[in-house]
Amino acid sequence: MAQFTTRVVLHNADWKNYEALHGYMQSAGFKRTITSDDGTTYHLPDAEYDYSGTATRAQVLEKAKAAAARTGKTYSVLVTESSGRTWSGLTKV
Repeated sequence: MAQFTTRVVLHNADWKNYEALHGYMQSAGFKRTITSDDGTTYHLPDAEYDYSGTATRAQVLEKAKAAAARTGKTYSVLVTESSGRTWSGLTKV
């Protein structure tokens, strides 16, 4: 199963727009958390999402774009496929 980190930036948006985005991204299968190898779950930074599945980078990009478009705002999206992730300073759930 592939893992992806996706960053979505809404242009000229406020927190209410991002709250809507979070719901749309969740409906598309994205999470706002990440789980370490030891099973500990952490919050991702604002506007970053985790996606795990059999999708390709292009498919994940299309899912994220569709979710972002639902906000009515212009947006930028970056999708990174991962073979492993390491982090520091993230808050535990």
